[in-house]
Amino acid sequence: MNAPSRPEGLSAYIAVTAAYWAFMLTDGALRMLVLLHFHTLGFTPVQLAWLFVFYEIAGIITNLSAGWIAARFGLVSTLYAGLALQVVALMALAQLDPAWAIGLSVAYVMIVQGASGVAKDLAKMSSKSAVKLLAPIGQGGLFRWVAVLTGSKNAVKGVGFLLGAALLAGVGFVGALLVLAAVLAIILLAVLLAMPPGLPRGRKGARFSEVFSKSVNVNWLSIARVFLFGARDIWFVVGIPIYFYAVLSDGSEAGNRATFFMIGSFMAIWTILYGAVQAAAPAFLRASTRPEADLVAAANRWAWLLFAVPAALAVAAWAASGPQPWLTVTLVVGLLVFGAVFAVNSALHSYLILAFTRAERVTMDVGFYYMANAAGRLAGTVLSGLTYQSGGLPLMLGTAAVMVGLSAGAAGQLRPQETPA
Repeated sequence: MNAPSRPEGLSAYIAVTAAYWAFMLTDGALRMLVLLHFHTLGFTPVQLAWLFVFYEIAGIITNLSAGWIAARFGLVSTLYAGLALQVVALMALAQLDPAWAIGLSVAYVMIVQGASGVAKDLAKMSSKSAVKLLAPIGQGGLFRWVAVLTGSKNAVKGVGFLLGAALLAGVGFVGALLVLAAVLAIILLAVLLAMPPGLPRGRKGARFSEVFSKSVNVNWLSIARVFLFGARDIWFVVGIPIYFYAVLSDGSEAGNRATFFMIGSFMAIWTILYGAVQAAAPAFLRASTRPEADLVAAANRWAWLLFAVPAALAVAAWAASGPQPWLTVTLVVGLLVFGAVFAVNSALHSYLILAFTRAERVTMDVGFYYMANAAGRLAGTVLSGLTYQSGGLPLMLGTAAVMVGLSAGAAGQLRPQETPA
């Protein structure tokens, strides 16, 4: 896997980024569509969480195998497969019959969401691995390129949240799904025609057993990732959107539309802020002039800083003893702060996984790392419904704080490499 020249590498990087943007736009829109549509149908927080469980389980399985598949058949193959499968998932979800019983509807949506989860992680693993192979060497080039890819895709996903809510209010659930499927199919065709050379096509000798990393740093970073993303999804997936719906909606059809837009706007702003800070993280952290040892230590410090935010919000929610206007404002401001600090943590993780791995096994280590990411999201998704339904905001946010603390503990075990990968 020899690195391509910079012009060729830049062209391939732009094509990969454009494909990833298109995918994440539909991914964000689909999440908001499913959450808000089924909440208005009367689904409980736990039932809503179950709708996303297969999505995260599929991510765990996909990331374990996708690293090997990409090593065996090439990164472009897994990227195209992810885009195509998402089109199929969107079309399949549009076939949902409102007359079905709740149990059948939940099972059907879980299966389709599982397919979407496979698609997401095929596209993600392909895009992130490509950066390791295409980025320029030296002067923080790797950190810059991975931060731009990850930050920009999160900003695009935030736009997707708003798009999903707007489409739901404007053309309805089925119409929104068909629009998204058509747009992504057009993007897939364009990428198929325009993708330049520059990405490895695979090696026949790749063995599946290689996906399990022997690197201590990769393993500890993966554990830190489990708890970091679990802490975010505990409030992000079900609890906070449902809380906002409860305090903002008046129950009328017009009120529901306005509430959809407000919730979608908040989720979009949060994710766009997260993406913008993530993209700016290399400059903010002065990554081009700092040794790797400093960035490894920073991963631990920023995790403990993040811990303070959900801990403070949990105390505020406990003191409020129920919905209060001041609590809603506090949550909005606090979660935006959480998003900014979380973005720095995520950017450091995304850089370190590529710094710790070697080019010849990049898809394996990235796949393993994102398997851990999906495991954290799965835990957060399940806990989001359970903690909110059983203990409300205080339990949900307190659990998020505990998970951030565990992430900080794992990040504290990272050590600088004696020889750069």
